[in-house]
Amino acid sequence: MTISPFDHPFLSGLFGDDETATYFSAKADIRAMLAFEAALARAEALHGLIPHDAARHIEAVCVAFNPDVSSLRAATARDGVVVADLVKQLRKAVGGPAAGSVHLGATSQDVIDTSLMVRLKAVAFLFSTRLSYIVQALSDLDERFGKAALMGRTRMQAAIAITASDRIRAWRAPLEAYRDRLTEQRFPLQFGGAAGTLDKLGDLAPSVRATLAQELGLTDQPQWQSQRGLIADLANLLSLVTGSLGKFGQDVALLAQAGDEIELAGGGGSSAMAHKQNPVAAETLVALARFNATQLSAIHQSLVHEQERSGAAWALEWLVLPQMVMATAASLRLTIELVSNIRRIGRNS
Repeated sequence: MTISPFDHPFLSGLFGDDETATYFSAKADIRAMLAFEAALARAEALHGLIPHDAARHIEAVCVAFNPDVSSLRAATARDGVVVADLVKQLRKAVGGPAAGSVHLGATSQDVIDTSLMVRLKAVAFLFSTRLSYIVQALSDLDERFGKAALMGRTRMQAAIAITASDRIRAWRAPLEAYRDRLTEQRFPLQFGGAAGTLDKLGDLAPSVRATLAQELGLTDQPQWQSQRGLIADLANLLSLVTGSLGKFGQDVALLAQAGDEIELAGGGGSSAMAHKQNPVAAETLVALARFNATQLSAIHQSLVHEQERSGAAWALEWLVLPQMVMATAASLRLTIELVSNIRRIGRNS
């Protein structure tokens, strides 16, 4: 039993997305944090800050290392972040003189934010791929049924005759733009050290940061630990995606209500009315759109990072952003299902 519908034993059948959920598992987070530590050692060895032998040893340990998660849990309750205990365990596993080269010049936020960026980059690729599929499926519907007649409705009242193509273009156009934005989205390295100045690395700081970003496949940019606009921009894009998919779901539900303008396969059953086929996927798209729109305000609240680092605003992101990602994942999954179940759109001739 869980309190989140995204991984609930049975609600996740509706709201969940197994493929995306893997990126927000503890295992994926730990692997990405260890990838940061290994890449940091390689970058610092390249610039002469630690011995190359130490870097190779740290990398080998990071690849095989499995931390004590119960210890991480207890330490997070005490410290507010997981990294201090993770680094402590990692240094013990590395052992010897090389242990002193672990995590050199970095801080907890560098590890946590960079892990997030590594995982979100993969999620963005997944989402853009799904959007491409949806866009193509809508184009296929347009080609098959675009000339069929529909009643155009404004303010939910009959207006003038339109074609199915008119409605389909309204669904497709924003999704093409979101796909392109996700493809172009930049995911930056976070690397600022204790207060964002990389003070322990001296004049080598910009070079080490650039190398570290390249090692991890992320964008190199100065620290952004207290400037969370890029998180808010991404959350806004997620809300736009689910909003447009919610519009699609609402339109499909209303077309199904009209009775003669769309034909759908599938549909959900009723415990009381056996004759019904409820437009479950379409309705859920509306709910997820409204959920993300509500969560977006919380992300905007988390923009207020006092001074060089905020514990409260940062923790608020942890509560909200994964939920928004999962809601978007579910919306994309359900849209693929729904658009695939459209057998006809427009009135029969």
